[in-house]
Amino acid sequence: MEILKTVSELMSLSAVTAPKAKGKSFLDIKIITEPDILNSLSQEMIRYCEETGKKTFRRDGENVKNSQALVLISLKDSKPVGLNCGACGQPECSMLKSEEGPEFKGPLCAWRLIDLGIALGSAAKTAGLLNVDNRMMYSVGAAAKKIGLIEGDIAVGTLLSVSEKSIYFDRTPV
Repeated sequence: MEILKTVSELMSLSAVTAPKAKGKSFLDIKIITEPDILNSLSQEMIRYCEETGKKTFRRDGENVKNSQALVLISLKDSKPVGLNCGACGQPECSMLKSEEGPEFKGPLCAWRLIDLGIALGSAAKTAGLLNVDNRMMYSVGAAAKKIGLIEGDIAVGTLLSVSEKSIYFDRTPV
């Protein structure tokens, strides 16, 4: 659906223009509408479920397969804000040392994570205003990062679907 590409672009615009701490953005945004890429991502999520036992990846992978578009938003090469607030667990920003974990890098500056959350909320609001069913999923961001669809310290995927009934809320509990 061509219209979902437009919706995804408007969501990206909302994420880019969302407020950021000290006016600096470390967002990376990718739009995926190609069914073959969505299918590859779905397969990676199912494989990851089998490898780790994280059942949400299988369930969410089915949602990826049945979605028509995906907006990925990540924090890429994010730098601490410089407030020395301790919210990251360190008394000074200069002491914050992030390392690659099994899915994401961390710890990260709490204010940069808030920036990501505001951007994600702004993007989801835009989809909602346009009556497009959407759902944010950490699992989608983790799998997309693993197969190189997006770079960054942490990523979240927002899936989009247009159908008579939302495919994201009558899901089997895991």
